[in-house]
Amino acid sequence: MEEKGKDLYSAAHLFVAAMRVCEYQMSSPPTIEDISKMLATSLERSNYIYRKLKELGVIDSAEGSYGNRLFVRDHLKIEEIPRDANGTQFDEELQKFKDSQKALTEKIETIQAQQAQKKKDLFAEMEKKLKQELDKK
Repeated sequence: MEEKGKDLYSAAHLFVAAMRVCEYQMSSPPTIEDISKMLATSLERSNYIYRKLKELGVIDSAEGSYGNRLFVRDHLKIEEIPRDANGTQFDEELQKFKDSQKALTEKIETIQAQQAQKKKDLFAEMEKKLKQELDKK
């Protein structure tokens, strides 16, 4: 699931379709690992999609002696997911984070420049006082 399944809407359709295919092939409800293998995605990505779909009420799970099995609860709720909204929202959040990091970096650089100037001024003042002391003697 590279660029095609980047948004949650597409990923949800793929995930539910993979659940149905796995259930057909194995004659039992699939696990997250089964779906992850079928879609050739990381387990983390599959878990993320699973959690989102469970929150929306699209899928459900049952824990048994052979692990956590997944079931389609209401596939029509996938249509309530806004298309391309996940990628856009993620991009916006990423941009906000980058902007805040940039502002923080600029603030740190400003403080460092002020500290360097204070240090210069302090050394200049100390040198001036030393010269005055030497001139007095």
